[in-house]
Amino acid sequence: MTSSKTNDRILLAVFSVLVLAGPIILAPFGAGYPDLLQKFAIYGIFAIGFNILFGLTGYLSFGHAAFLGVGSYAAVWMFKLLSMNVIPAIVFAVIVGGLFSLLIGYISLRRSGIYFSILTLAFAQMSYNLAYSVLTPITNGETGLQVTLDDPRILDGGAAGQPFSNLFGLNMIETTEVSILGMAVQFNAGFYVCAAILIGCFYISLRLFRSPFGMMLKAVKSNQNRMSYTGLNTRPYTLAAFVISGMFAGLAGGLLAAMDPLAGAERMQWTASGEVVLMTILGGAGTLLGPVLGAGLIKYFENIFSAINEGVLMDFWSFLPETLQHAVVSVSSLFVGEGWHLTLGLIFMVIVTFLPGGLIEGASRLGRLVTNRGKGENGAARPAPAPAE
Repeated sequence: MTSSKTNDRILLAVFSVLVLAGPIILAPFGAGYPDLLQKFAIYGIFAIGFNILFGLTGYLSFGHAAFLGVGSYAAVWMFKLLSMNVIPAIVFAVIVGGLFSLLIGYISLRRSGIYFSILTLAFAQMSYNLAYSVLTPITNGETGLQVTLDDPRILDGGAAGQPFSNLFGLNMIETTEVSILGMAVQFNAGFYVCAAILIGCFYISLRLFRSPFGMMLKAVKSNQNRMSYTGLNTRPYTLAAFVISGMFAGLAGGLLAAMDPLAGAERMQWTASGEVVLMTILGGAGTLLGPVLGAGLIKYFENIFSAINEGVLMDFWSFLPETLQHAVVSVSSLFVGEGWHLTLGLIFMVIVTFLPGGLIEGASRLGRLVTNRGKGENGAARPAPAPAE
């Protein structure tokens, strides 16, 4: 028990250091700018929350984008009515996300398996259509809900000037650029707010995984029918997991609005729900670090690989003869730019086929391979075991 707690503390400490050092670590890969760093942290939170439901209970939801979108709308309304301080917006986003997930979960969890997945997808699509065309006084329809100069903002006392989201006066877009080893590293206030919340969410997830409640959820995933035969009602546990997961999604939506005070119906589309499923499976469903790694990988491809065009490819393959260069560029351009989804699809196919446990399973296999090879080279030959008497 003591060893397990020590390992968890080490894991949390390493995770915290890596997250806080994100601008330095990712700068050489072209991913050290504030907007992308914020997305890494926010979608990491989104994926951690989804993993609490899918990774622990095995219930696959295709409707989590609804909670992400609802959280964004709730946060922007706080900015419009109360204050540009991010704290009330984030708290309200979590509450609204939790209440909305309670409503949807109460109905959807009457079914399991594919029927549960279809129900959550249906609710997400209904939410998207309501936000896009029905509840336009609340959501502002296809234009999206945004902050304006005429908003009351009661707690700000009618402050003049362009409104910016802040944390007790600290502007979320405030960025300090520092040169480290010849690299321009950007330290953004908004990212560190998201990073601190990501570390807190990771700690909550860690405690849930290790708690009796987490063990009960794993038992539900293992064999829910057998638990029901013993007379145990599993529905309160799965509903609690669904609501917690929805609150994480609402928190992520609130943070998206806090970094850029805008909420649109596109955040509630089924593609956003599918994206978080891919994040979790790519990284490793049911693991602690996997969803964060999956979120980082997908957002990196979305923002970096999608920006690569034929001009960049021509420069990269400039060492080839001209005829061969054009042929290689023609082929490789299919996998970058607008075709970055093709590359992501191939990676997903390879990982699901050869590493069903995601990137975490791949890292674990590699670690065991290195360890076993080291033992084989350095250790003495083991004597053959004596036959049993």
